[in-house]
Amino acid sequence: MSSPTTSWQRSGPSCRFADRVKRSEFLRAVDDEFGPRSATLLTDLVLAPLARTADEALSDGIAPREIWLALCAETDVPESRRHGVGRPEPRG
Repeated sequence: MSSPTTSWQRSGPSCRFADRVKRSEFLRAVDDEFGPRSATLLTDLVLAPLARTADEALSDGIAPREIWLALCAETDVPESRRHGVGRPEPRG
């Protein structure tokens, strides 16, 4: 029997970005979303679904996409700002 899916574990077309997020994109997204609070959130906020901070989760090899979605859920980031962020602007 599988466990219920939480909002930060969703899969499907709306999570395509989240499935492929790189560490650099994760860090960019955190900085863009949280600004000056970024460093503190990464080191001090324990993400309940992961039972560790974002920095600890990265060090432990947890996928950046999973950490990003847990961080968004924990800090009430609206769904509209959870997917596609952190990506570099296309070259023109």
